[in-house]
Amino acid sequence: MAVVAAGLLCAANPKVEQAKAQLKDGKFEQAISALEAEHKAKPKDDEVRLALADAKLQYGESVMNDRQLPPFRKYPTALRQFRQVLELDKNNKKAQSNIALIEGIYKQMGRPVPQ
Repeated sequence: MAVVAAGLLCAANPKVEQAKAQLKDGKFEQAISALEAEHKAKPKDDEVRLALADAKLQYGESVMNDRQLPPFRKYPTALRQFRQVLELDKNNKKAQSNIALIEGIYKQMGRPVPQ
């Protein structure tokens, strides 16, 4: 019985694996959409929750570092993603660091931090 349980723990969710492949291809919105639907269907599934947090983190970092986007577009979007990461994974250090960075930029400019 323990062997069967161990085998189940190793079995990856195919929707999570598909979303990871989409992330590698830069298809952030598609991956997030699929993972959000899977998370809604399986809210207690840690694999799905953490995959969704990672997808949002990757998307936020992609937007934050996009030189084509002006700051008034990229920072609020990225900040929203990083905050959602913390809702899913409250101890995510990268999201915490990125939030602090963006909030610091707004404070340096003397502008209100987007909510």
